[in-house]
Amino acid sequence: MKETTQQAPPEVPMKKTGGRFTIFSMPVLWFGIFAAIAIYAMYTENLPAGMIGGLLIMMVLGELFGWLGNHTPIVRTFLGGGAIVAIFASAYMVYSGLMPESTTTAISEFMKDGDFLNFYIAALITGSILGMESKILVKAGVRYALPLLASVLGAVLLAALVGMVLGFSVQEAVLVIAMPIMGGGMGAGAVPMSQVYSEMLGNDPGYYLSILVPALALGNVFAIILASVLHMIGNKYPSLTGNGQLIRNFHYEKKESPAYDLAKMGIGVLAAVSFYILGNILGDFIPLHPYAIMIVLVAFLKVANVMPEVIVEGASQWYEFVARNWTNALLVGIGVAYTDLAAVLNALSIEYVLIVLAVVIGAIIGSGVVGKFMGFYPIEAAITAGLCMANMGGTGDVAVLSAARRMELMPFAQISSRLGGALILLLASLFIPFFI
Repeated sequence: MKETTQQAPPEVPMKKTGGRFTIFSMPVLWFGIFAAIAIYAMYTENLPAGMIGGLLIMMVLGELFGWLGNHTPIVRTFLGGGAIVAIFASAYMVYSGLMPESTTTAISEFMKDGDFLNFYIAALITGSILGMESKILVKAGVRYALPLLASVLGAVLLAALVGMVLGFSVQEAVLVIAMPIMGGGMGAGAVPMSQVYSEMLGNDPGYYLSILVPALALGNVFAIILASVLHMIGNKYPSLTGNGQLIRNFHYEKKESPAYDLAKMGIGVLAAVSFYILGNILGDFIPLHPYAIMIVLVAFLKVANVMPEVIVEGASQWYEFVARNWTNALLVGIGVAYTDLAAVLNALSIEYVLIVLAVVIGAIIGSGVVGKFMGFYPIEAAITAGLCMANMGGTGDVAVLSAARRMELMPFAQISSRLGGALILLLASLFIPFFI
């Protein structure tokens, strides 16, 4: 689970439909009216506390910033698009005082005390894992797992080596740079990871997010650039690439999109929050973070094929609804409640950038070399198990595969984004005690 982990949802950019421009799937005029209401309420101190005020302004600002990021060429292509703009623009509003303190408080309380963050993550973990295509997991899962693990190992080892040379501790290089990059994405990567770090290492989650977010952005940039480089290497050395084919004699039949069902979505809500509560209950007896327990439990049930199809479909559809409609809103909440812009700026340095580059290169080397021994084409293995682990989830997958001219690899990119991100959360929970 990497945007999304996690896989990021389909974006809803401003588009022209039936002769009219739309944003958030509605006529731009009407979105503008709703946005004006929210912004006026914010600046006149009429925004109500709790879910109504918090969610309204988060959705409005999230969609506005998301549209801006998705339509700004360099940001859209290399920096993660709307996701990065939603986080940093909202963080800047707090940093500069453009956002009233009452609004900052309302959003922070909704994210933390209202538990909106955990509500989102529960939907993402449950729905993304149960919604995985079983055919891909059965035919490629076992063999593909090794390049994924090698990708993480290569990233961690090279980051630690470069970090020590540059004066960083192994803990800093691995935990706050390598692991979040390989977790990919915000919702199911950096955000839950910051909470895991907070509980196991101390300090506020915002402290860790201020360091994790720049790593994600820079990792995404390098992943896209290096995808183009791998494409050029494949053109020069044809024996290293299958030109978009990862495994010989494997053909993926795309599953048709389901007919969305409101009743099933209700089942999905129940399943997501139940698994979240169960993870917390078992966390009292098992020395793992509740998120890690959720991941293991849901993945086991998926592999065992014991969940009724109506629950699987419900969880998947609810995840898609939450991810499609509330991801940008969540990112605004992250920017306001968890991102200290001053700390982010202080974290950036030449040494930091070099370690991030080492993480991405290490992921390429590990996945490419092991992928070759597993019968995969090295270029395709490095792109899917390497770069699609090191980017920013679903939007990063699209950007990486586009730069590599290999969009047909999306099913394997999804495995990296969904299961790879979940793997990082699990590994972080297991290995943090060794760094304390």
